[in-house]
Amino acid sequence: AGQMNFMLRIGDTLRTAPVSERLLDGITRRVVLEICRELQIPAEEKTMNRFTITCADECFLTGTAAECVPVTKLDAYQLGSGKIGPVTARILARFQELTQTTGTAF
Repeated sequence: AGQMNFMLRIGDTLRTAPVSERLLDGITRRVVLEICRELQIPAEEKTMNRFTITCADECFLTGTAAECVPVTKLDAYQLGSGKIGPVTARILARFQELTQTTGTAF
């Protein structure tokens, strides 16, 4: 299994940790941030902690092999509605569209 990046939505903004925090600056992560710009979804790179994550409206993981995987629970905490969130669904749909039409997401 390869490395994955954690992304979450709080309010209207998608958040991921900055690369400076020993985070993998992966292709899928970069594509998701580009999709956010395209879809006019505010996105920021900002430090996160466990409390931040449990307060998220939506969470998902990104990685080359997995693409975008919704996260609905962290330990005993339900994240958001407990189902794939609307922003995650929009990003995933656009990501899949790019991979099907161009053969690659970058």
